[in-house]
Amino acid sequence: MTDEKQLEALSIQLGKRLLQQGKTVTTAESCTGGWLAKVLTDIAGSSDYFHRGFVTYSNEAKHQMIGVKDASLQQFGAVSGQVVSEMALGALNEAKADFAISVSGIAGPGGGSTEKPVGTVWFGFAQKQVDDTIAISTKHCVFQGDRNQVRLQSTAYALEMLLKIISEKSS
Repeated sequence: MTDEKQLEALSIQLGKRLLQQGKTVTTAESCTGGWLAKVLTDIAGSSDYFHRGFVTYSNEAKHQMIGVKDASLQQFGAVSGQVVSEMALGALNEAKADFAISVSGIAGPGGGSTEKPVGTVWFGFAQKQVDDTIAISTKHCVFQGDRNQVRLQSTAYALEMLLKIISEKSS
């Protein structure tokens, strides 16, 4: 079971890795409502690698703040690989960061459907490459539990995945 101590440990580990590489990270969050930014900034010295995050809870905010296309929101829905890709790219560009994490999901208790049940969460990860191109990957999970548990698991998963991406990049 994910808890606050695990989030703190992951945030410390991620911060150390970013500092070692002299890199920065930003977040674009919907269902987690800023939880990623919170746990990252809970760590003293985090301003060396985290300068800003975006809480884009509504579709309008996703479009206005980080450039998610209205057409993507209409065609795929906010909880989709396409939208989290655009969220991550938009946040990366707006924050001028090296890495971006985006998250959009259905934390519940309502809002789910057959195609996208409660607990469905999409993640986007964007990273600047050496040649100034941007690599984007997405992940999809269906978490179990109540609203708080889905959000907690989503936050932990996002941190774990970025740690994995950074580790692969440096090896």
